[in-house]
Amino acid sequence: MPRHDIQGRHERLAQAIGLLDSASGRDDATTILRDHARAIADADGITVVLREGEQVFYAAEDAISPLWTGQRFAVERCISGLAIMAGEPILIPDIRNDPRVPLNAYLATFVASMAMFPIGRTAALGAYWRLPGAVDLEAAGLMTRLAAAAVQVFDPSAPPVRQAG
Repeated sequence: MPRHDIQGRHERLAQAIGLLDSASGRDDATTILRDHARAIADADGITVVLREGEQVFYAAEDAISPLWTGQRFAVERCISGLAIMAGEPILIPDIRNDPRVPLNAYLATFVASMAMFPIGRTAALGAYWRLPGAVDLEAAGLMTRLAAAAVQVFDPSAPPVRQAG
């Protein structure tokens, strides 16, 4: 994926982390992630996903076209749920070549490559690109840091998230 304005992305990350430090709760943190993550990842879309028992709920998004806001999926049948359960990021350079991707949910969207970052055991932050290709490791690192900063609001008792890469 292209690497645009690295310094600006780092500054945006610092701003988002500062806002998360003073977030009043999950709704506030979800809004902060929705408003900042796409620029930080230099992505065509992002989603904020919440775990609700054996399902995940797509709570918010910022994308070039609609994705899944308001929808629920079985936790074991979607990449966000798999990332939450594994406790580590999942990077997918081409959705068509990864057997974990439920293609029926993706083929009607712009998504060609993606990355999912767990936020403890209760949420995830997804980034999506319209072109296939290796996920930019700078973006993965920044998004891992953003997800780690959000843990304090979403899942304060969670163990640290492993670095992407």
